[in-house]
Amino acid sequence: MNPALVLCCAGRPVAHYTTRPALAGDHSPRPHLHPVTTLAGVRVTELMPQDHPHHLGVGVAVPDVAGRNFWGGRTFVRDRGPTPLDNHGVQRHDGFTLRAPDGFVERLSWTAGDRVLLREHRTVATAVLSESAWALDFTFSLTEVSGQALSIGSPATNGRPGAAYGGFFWRAPKEAAPPAVFGADADGEAAVHGSRAGWVALAGEGWTLVFAGATEETRRDPWFVRAAEYPGVGSCLAHDRRLPVAAGATVVRRVVTVVADGRLGRAEAAALVHKAVPA
Repeated sequence: MNPALVLCCAGRPVAHYTTRPALAGDHSPRPHLHPVTTLAGVRVTELMPQDHPHHLGVGVAVPDVAGRNFWGGRTFVRDRGPTPLDNHGVQRHDGFTLRAPDGFVERLSWTAGDRVLLREHRTVATAVLSESAWALDFTFSLTEVSGQALSIGSPATNGRPGAAYGGFFWRAPKEAAPPAVFGADADGEAAVHGSRAGWVALAGEGWTLVFAGATEETRRDPWFVRAAEYPGVGSCLAHDRRLPVAAGATVVRRVVTVVADGRLGRAEAAALVHKAVPA
């Protein structure tokens, strides 16, 4: 495993990025950010937790790309349920085109055996918002390169209602009590999960994460939100139907996450989102 790249914001280290994790194949090895911290040093990510060992901090994870698992763990199979399959892909780090203290631009290949299904262009950057908050700007572009159309699915499109995860994903730390969940006009996990809200927030013990879609396409994706079972937020590339990717086509998504010290209220969260992603 290569040494992690350290990202800084306001002169402080706030994230470590691992490009080539030494993981078994059933984890669907992929570059990821962990640990990520607030400006005061509170950790807000989890790596390989006991409840879901294939959760790897912050990154892009998709459980079904043309039948290949880039999420890790078991694959949900219609009429069979979660099933261990030898179908795990690897997101291979191909190099950086830019590296700076506050961000990077990376090239990746999504591989299944010796076949490349997708090429990814990933941009990650930090920005200070206040003395107690910063933003992680995460953009990924997935391009079909084999010349054959494919599609992206999720457990939901394969028969498991409410489990449309796949895309950007942030695993937060599990604490004694679940984090509070709220959006711009909703409260609670049940109300926010599956919504197409402009932003959603998790507020834990001494920290708040506010996730905002930063492009029109990203804002059309519903949010995947968990709090009671485990704390995590992600986007849903394939919510109620598979996402087709034509030969040579590109899918682009951008999520900006506010990372704040303290437990923010709705008005404070909204103000920071507006600063991080101006309308």
